[in-house]
Amino acid sequence: MLKGKTVVLAVSGSIAAYKIANLARMLKKLHCNVTVMMTQNSTNFINPITFETITSNKCLIDTFDRNFQYSVEHVALAKQADVVLVAPASANVIAKIAYGIADDMLTTTVMACPCKKIIAPAMNHNMYHNPIVQDNIEKLRKYGYEIVAPDNGMLANGDIGDGRMPDEEVLLEYILKEIAYEKDMAGKKVLVTAGATREAIDPVRFITNHSSGKMGVALAKAAMLRGAEVTLVAAHTDVAYPMFVKTVPVVSAEDMFRVVSQNAAEQDIIIKAAAVADYTPVSVAEGKIKKKDGDMSIELKRTKDILRYLGENKKEGQFICGFSMETDNVIENSKAKLTKKNCDMICANSLRTKGAGFGTDTNVITLITRQGETELEMMTKEQAAHRILDEIIK
Repeated sequence: MLKGKTVVLAVSGSIAAYKIANLARMLKKLHCNVTVMMTQNSTNFINPITFETITSNKCLIDTFDRNFQYSVEHVALAKQADVVLVAPASANVIAKIAYGIADDMLTTTVMACPCKKIIAPAMNHNMYHNPIVQDNIEKLRKYGYEIVAPDNGMLANGDIGDGRMPDEEVLLEYILKEIAYEKDMAGKKVLVTAGATREAIDPVRFITNHSSGKMGVALAKAAMLRGAEVTLVAAHTDVAYPMFVKTVPVVSAEDMFRVVSQNAAEQDIIIKAAAVADYTPVSVAEGKIKKKDGDMSIELKRTKDILRYLGENKKEGQFICGFSMETDNVIENSKAKLTKKNCDMICANSLRTKGAGFGTDTNVITLITRQGETELEMMTKEQAAHRILDEIIK
């Protein structure tokens, strides 16, 4: 994913420095070129050899170290970098960068980098909330630095508060958001529905389906990574919501319809990937659930057809994409749905196809438009999400 990309990890003096070793390993597994810079204080918390072993690059500490690859090391590295992450960022390093003080290898290189710079503060709770530190953080934000908000939890001294650096997985997501994909969807507003709606029968039971929400969540994340402003309308899912996406949790088909209809007009692209329960009990609200000899009789009515509504109310230039899960006559039924619902594209798949059912991490999709069909081989849902978006933005 990150082949050909260079990430500079700038480590300052904080006990949280140990987390960066794992972050460097995670980046290397994505085929990224990683260089680590350290302040002299940070070497008291973790040995530079650790980073050199993981990255296969020299760990840079001393500005005047003569054992380096380039003639002017900090300038050469600054030109190479696609993104710089200062993590952990101590109060001292934050202050120096905010005021343009470049007195060591780390601050000198950060000053010379024209790429995006991300700052992850890590310090004692009281220090983090010192108004001087907060002013410095705001100053960096004003100059275009992205700030990773610290977590709330137990700090190194045993106190509970915010100031704790987030885990490596969170820091990785910030890096991926910046450099993983070309921003070919920048300026676009995208709404994605995902998951399985639930229609209450009584306070205990409900009608639903087997959708895990994985495909919809993958689409929302893929669009975000490509620069879009994404809203995810999420019913029940088996996966975590993606970062950097506005998520609106819903339960029923009525809930989903309300949120989608309220937000549809301002969207450039709408992808309905949710598996909406087709029926909802009528008898529940009326208190007319019938039970006889242990059997239950429930009156049902169809839920609102969200995709049809979107097609009937499509604004000029808007792209509507739906999903069609079938068991028989997949292509024929999906083509009919494309026309009937006035969609621009249908992503068709079959429950009978291995690797394409509910709850899997893979999918086998045929993309159907009025211009023709494109059959995709089996791939992960993340890969399928990007192929779907490729077709949409053609």
